[in-house]
Amino acid sequence: QVQLLESGGGLVQAGGSLKLSCAASGFDFRGYSMGWHRRTPGKPRELVGIISRGGSITYGDSAKGRFTISRDNDKNTLYLQMSSLKPEDTAVYHCYADLPPRLNGATWGQGTQVTVSS
Repeated sequence: QVQLLESGGGLVQAGGSLKLSCAASGFDFRGYSMGWHRRTPGKPRELVGIISRGGSITYGDSAKGRFTISRDNDKNTLYLQMSSLKPEDTAVYHCYADLPPRLNGATWGQGTQVTVSS
């Protein structure tokens, strides 16, 4: 069973940092692209960034220069290091696995709340 479990969210002051983790199980983690999206009530889901199985990274506009995605294939874990956080970064952050239909298809975790106070 494919599972994605995010952790590391919380409350932080503007300008601060947080590191999110996503523990993956139920599939060959190293074989697929992984990523982060975020959702804010009333807004569409927003891409934070994606890291391919080969390590190539694409960031969403809001993440460029402030966030860093990484993956540890030995630990089946995806990370998101966030710095210089702004109140507008407040959202639920969801881990994403780009899986084929035979493996559950595109899958998101339940998410972890990040709240940035001004």
